[in-house]
Amino acid sequence: MLQQTQVKTVIPYFKNFVEKIPNLTTLSTSNNKKILKLWEGLGYYRRAKNLHKTAQILIKKYNGKLPKKFEKIKKLPGIGEYTANALLALVYNQPRIPFDGNIKRVFSRLFNANLEKNEKKIIKIINEQFYTNRNGDLAEALMEFGAIICKPSNPLCNICNLKKNCQFFKNATFAPVNKKRHDKEKKYNIYCYLKRQRKEIALTRNKNLSFLSNFKIPETKLATSNNKKNNGWTYLCNYKNNISNIKMDINLFYKFIKNKPKKYMWYSIDRRSNEFIPSFTKKIFKKVAKVYN
Repeated sequence: MLQQTQVKTVIPYFKNFVEKIPNLTTLSTSNNKKILKLWEGLGYYRRAKNLHKTAQILIKKYNGKLPKKFEKIKKLPGIGEYTANALLALVYNQPRIPFDGNIKRVFSRLFNANLEKNEKKIIKIINEQFYTNRNGDLAEALMEFGAIICKPSNPLCNICNLKKNCQFFKNATFAPVNKKRHDKEKKYNIYCYLKRQRKEIALTRNKNLSFLSNFKIPETKLATSNNKKNNGWTYLCNYKNNISNIKMDINLFYKFIKNKPKKYMWYSIDRRSNEFIPSFTKKIFKKVAKVYN
């Protein structure tokens, strides 16, 4: 849950999730819709799906235990090098450093070196100089240290316990740190099929929007211009929507039809059910509801 999401946002979701799904067995046997419903509002729904799949694999293949080998953990859905290293350190106390942005920044500054170019050399130094029997604590401490003390900007060098050995502090120059990516805003047109006499909208799985391709949403296309005249579709409004690193400038269109297109299903705009509806789609519901007012 903490991937790409702040702690203060995650806490109420986590408490509710573990209350409803208290263990790995319950997670592995839970309905996928139930898990998505508990995740609703957090975004990045692929995380929830991968969590569900991983639980099923661990129960079926590993008797409910996390593998102790790096290569086996990496084969689990949604787990890369960072997560695999973090799990082995935190769960099995193996001497591993999970290199996220925070930890990379700490060692880049400490050695005044570009970690991307000198990773093997720096890892060797870490293994030699940071030996401890508390590998899990070290991994967690490094994550927190990078987030709280060795911050991207205005690092708290004066209270840092590593400053005597830190090349960054001695030279008062920033070590090369990867710059934050600034993604350009993309224009999208969203088309909503509506029923005239009922507040219903036609939804389908839409492959044109990869981050929500497995969920029911209206037809969405990447727009090439700001043209609001669109082959019989009525323009409703323009609005902004940011999902992850995708900045969306959206023109919303609608059309009343009697029969739904193929592979679509009718959904009530005022729907109150336990079925999972992404926040992205709920926002469209609110916009479209104005058509009936």
